[in-house]
Amino acid sequence: MAAAETPEQITRTRMVTARAVLQSQADLRTYPYRLLAVVSHHGIGGDKVSEAVAAAEVLGQFGWDLVNISEFASNKVVYAFLRRR
Repeated sequence: MAAAETPEQITRTRMVTARAVLQSQADLRTYPYRLLAVVSHHGIGGDKVSEAVAAAEVLGQFGWDLVNISEFASNKVVYAFLRRR
């Protein structure tokens, strides 16, 4: 199981890993900003996209909407960008 990402760490970076969201290891209750990036760097190719989208679906239950998703080829990481309703 992944280590919990602290609220302070998430606030400082404005990012949370998809894995932490999917494993209920991220606490966004005190997150002060309207925008958030969900990063996925586990898996191969489409697995990263699937993980990021699955995390976005989970966060959708808590008032977050998916704005965009993108894979950055330079570091082969997928980011899902969300906005709080």
